[in-house]
Parts: sequence; C-alpha cells; structure tokens
Amino acid sequence: MIAAVVLAAGASSRYGVEPPKQQELLPRVLGALERSSVDDVLVVAGAHALATPARVVQCDDWARGPGASLRCGLSQIEAEAAVVVLADGPDLDPRAIDRVIESWREHGGSVVAAAYGGLRLHPVLLAREAWAQIPDSGARGLDARLVKCDDLIPPGDVDTREG
Repeated sequence: MIAAVVLAAGASSRYGVEPPKQQELLPRVLGALERSSVDDVLVVAGAHALATPARVVQCDDWARGPGASLRCGLSQIEAEAAVVVLADGPDLDPRAIDRVIESWREHGGSVVAAAYGGLRLHPVLLAREAWAQIPDSGARGLDARLVKCDDLIPPGDVDTREG
C-alpha cells in the first residue's frame, strides 16, 4: 500500500492567515491525489485547523520544522511507502505522483523524488526504511533518486497571495 502525506502544518505567515493558504490550496492538491494511484491520504495540520473531508492529524510539534510534521504524519499510516506532497503546491500533477511510484516499484530506492529541469521537487516517495532518518529540516536532507518529470508542470510552492 502507498499512502500520501500532505504537509499542511505551517503558519503561512507570508501569505496571511485568513484563510490560511493550506485551506485555500488543499482542495486542488487533494484532487490530484484522488486522480493518482495512492491508496490512502493523510493531511498533517499544525498552526491552523483545517476543514477538509480528508483524514487529518494534528501535529503539535509542527514549529520544529517540516520533518517533525512529516514524522507525525508517517506515524499515523500503515504503508510500505509514503508519497509526500505540499498543501501549497496547487499545480501537483497526478502523473508525477504515479511516475514516482512506478519508478520506485521498478527500480527501488529508499527516497525517490520528481525532478523538473533537474531540480528536485515534489512529489517525494519515502520507502518505510527511510522514515526513521528524517531530520527536523525535512526529507530534503535525504539523498534521492530523481525521476524526470520535465514534461509536466512543477507543483508550485505558493508563499504569498501573489504566488
């Protein structure tokens, strides 16, 4: 089973708080996940409560960094691997998710990430054996095998209302 962990715990201070960017952008990210081959979806909330039909876990340690939020989410799923995406990446393409999953199934690896023009972005697949290695700074600190997604639009990373 492959689960998706959506990181949505940050304070979104540069975006403004009403409503938080996670609340505005999360439906698009969840829609992409629904169109992918993931079996389960978990949203990790932190600074803001989120109204969503998805399963949500509240991470009280969210301020320690994205790794703390990710570990919180991973502790709540039963899966052989987790696809990690950001709630503020509204252009997430379900084909990128499936491409990363397929690459992991065919070639293995503990960390597999989508790359756009050689730049490592999301989604990132973490095999179960990588879960214990995640630092507070997040999975970016782990070496990854990259999967080319140059033909797809990157997921984005919205920080302000202007984009």
